[in-house]
Amino acid sequence: MLFISIQDLESAINFWRDKSPSSGDELILCPEVSALAKPYAWMIVQGAQRIPTEVLNEKARAAMRTYLLQRSNDESNQPRID
Repeated sequence: MLFISIQDLESAINFWRDKSPSSGDELILCPEVSALAKPYAWMIVQGAQRIPTEVLNEKARAAMRTYLLQRSNDESNQPRID
């Protein structure tokens, strides 16, 4: 079983907020942030530090997958200091 930490979930939300800021006078969240905000809020209320990926709906899983792939690509493009 795979888990997502609250820190990774928060980072994913920030990634998507940077990529697609809130819009309109109502400051509507992009679909990815909206999907991730629900499990994030649940984790805060429950005091959970991690959740299984199975509890995420498909939109939230896709948003996390994209974020994790981007983070992985960014890390692999960093210069190495040996």
